[in-house]
Amino acid sequence: MGKIYIEERAVNLAQYIIDSGDTVRGAAKKFGISKSTVHKDVSERLKKINPVLAIQVRKILDENKAERHIRGGLATKRKYINEKENKVS
Repeated sequence: MGKIYIEERAVNLAQYIIDSGDTVRGAAKKFGISKSTVHKDVSERLKKINPVLAIQVRKILDENKAERHIRGGLATKRKYINEKENKVS
């Protein structure tokens, strides 16, 4: 029972990440599991279950990793804009 659940979860996570383009963190939040579990499911377990799906997910995760510095900069920018607006109000 447990092994089947884990395999299904890995495939479901992969499909979600491919369809949405979401990050590991976003997928973890959506599925209510840890980032480590998402990473292990889509990076290790999925290779054995469905290698083609694993390659597709890896492309999305690599894109997200390449863009994370941009997301971080935008988040910092929003933070300071919000702080500035709150001081003015």
